[in-house]
Amino acid sequence: MTVSLRAPARLSCLALALVLAGCATAPQGPVTINIVAINDFHGNLEPSRYVPANADGSKAEAIRAGGIENVAAALQAWRKEDKDLLFVASGDLVGASPAMSSLWADEPTIEAMNMLDLRASAVGNHEFDAGRKELLRQQNGGCDSPRPNKACQMSKDFRGAKFTWLAGNVLDSATGKPFIPAFRIETVKGVKVGLVGVVLQDTRSVVMASGIAGLSFEDEAAAINRAIPEMRSQGADVIVALVHQGGNTTDHPLQPGCANLKGPIVDVVKKLDPAVRLVLSGHTHQGYLCTVDGRTVTQGASYGHLATRVSMTVQKGAGAPSDIKVENVLMKAGDYPADEKMVAYVAKVKESSRAALNRPIARLAAAPVLRKQNDAGEAPLGNLIADAVLAATRNMGARIGFMNEGGIRKDLEAGADNVAAFGQAQAVLPFGNTLVVMDLTGAQIRRILENQWHEGSTGGSMLQVSNGFSYRWDATRPVGSRVVGMLLDGQPIEDAKTYRIVANNFLAEGGDNFPDFAKGSNRLETGLLDLDAFTDYLRANEGQGAALAPASPRIIKVQ
Repeated sequence: MTVSLRAPARLSCLALALVLAGCATAPQGPVTINIVAINDFHGNLEPSRYVPANADGSKAEAIRAGGIENVAAALQAWRKEDKDLLFVASGDLVGASPAMSSLWADEPTIEAMNMLDLRASAVGNHEFDAGRKELLRQQNGGCDSPRPNKACQMSKDFRGAKFTWLAGNVLDSATGKPFIPAFRIETVKGVKVGLVGVVLQDTRSVVMASGIAGLSFEDEAAAINRAIPEMRSQGADVIVALVHQGGNTTDHPLQPGCANLKGPIVDVVKKLDPAVRLVLSGHTHQGYLCTVDGRTVTQGASYGHLATRVSMTVQKGAGAPSDIKVENVLMKAGDYPADEKMVAYVAKVKESSRAALNRPIARLAAAPVLRKQNDAGEAPLGNLIADAVLAATRNMGARIGFMNEGGIRKDLEAGADNVAAFGQAQAVLPFGNTLVVMDLTGAQIRRILENQWHEGSTGGSMLQVSNGFSYRWDATRPVGSRVVGMLLDGQPIEDAKTYRIVANNFLAEGGDNFPDFAKGSNRLETGLLDLDAFTDYLRANEGQGAALAPASPRIIKVQ
């Protein structure tokens, strides 16, 4: 039997079909894509010290800011404004992390980022700190780790990052192709957003060679440009570059439109395909909202201190955004309602970490190891730490290690049988400082030592020095000319000669009135924590007493 429709019904169906067809083919109007970016989080689950800039560029009073709970609270509030908000990062999410994350191979930070629905991050140089194998494990999950004492110790079922690390310029030498994805495409409000990530080309100079064996690091801009045609073929309407390379500027970190950006990121941006209008950068731990050759280039400081908000107007098919607005927002407690799930998660990690702090590290030859200095300014614990930081960086060329007196907060104590626990070691070095290797001339080293008795000081702020280096000083001589001799491995230090040294990042920035550290050349920001160097050295020298009672003094007071 054939059933026919009456004419009016046929016309109604035809009209409906035409309307539906028109809806399917009508061009989509411009939409607003909201992005939030962070960079250089470094596993800082808890807030940390941040010094804001005043409007005139001067430094304001230090505050506590950043940390995962503050970032989570802000994201929760902003997603109420736009449920399609896209959360991304520009590298160094992990590595050089405080104990609460590093104790667990940075798995808590990865889990926290999963909870915040992070979608993609450029890989940073510190993601290679434990080698390519560990980076792949952190991405894909599992417990086969080069750090078996840390991996899968909090959760036995670590499933890896739900977000994607991107590294278009890191190639597997065997295949010539990126060893992890170059890009990821996210559909937001019907628009396909292509996220392409790269790490600084000079990564090889700032990570251990063994950790990146078989990998090559290519030009950042060339890698981004190479990925664009493939991203377009997969429908990308707009391209956003996540670049773990940065610069610096004297402009205020919260002021959009700066035109004074300097550093490697500027050269990268200038070589990019015109389709790339937004570059979210990292690595230099600076805050800026700049314009380079008509492109928007941002960075949000570090440790979650600033979050970068981006609002892009995008017309599907246009190929690039028509308008980009950016702001850096300070992440501090109380500005947004708390994300209770994140609060509970951080509390859980803290509780687990407290137990881990009791984990034994090594048996000491004698305990406690004292930080109290003798009349010349030398302390057993100071010797031990200076030797430890030197041992951790000898393969980077360091020959002399320095440690500031004020950075040693407690004696190194131990429990039964003189076994020191991790918490006891952390109490000695609680600041989470990282190690910086640099070149200094003999004359600069002399000035640094002379600054131990700077004008106006009530006493000395004595630096602790590593084995093999020694100096003599005369208290009867005027300030500025007290050092009367310096030796390295038995040979006199020459003023015009260059020496490779290591110090923590506080000293390296000229802290404790030692400005010549900040003038060092060929600087290498190792990302190694002084605490990790210390505990590794204790393990390697378990039970030995040489560092506690050196054969000869390193600091000699002659009068």
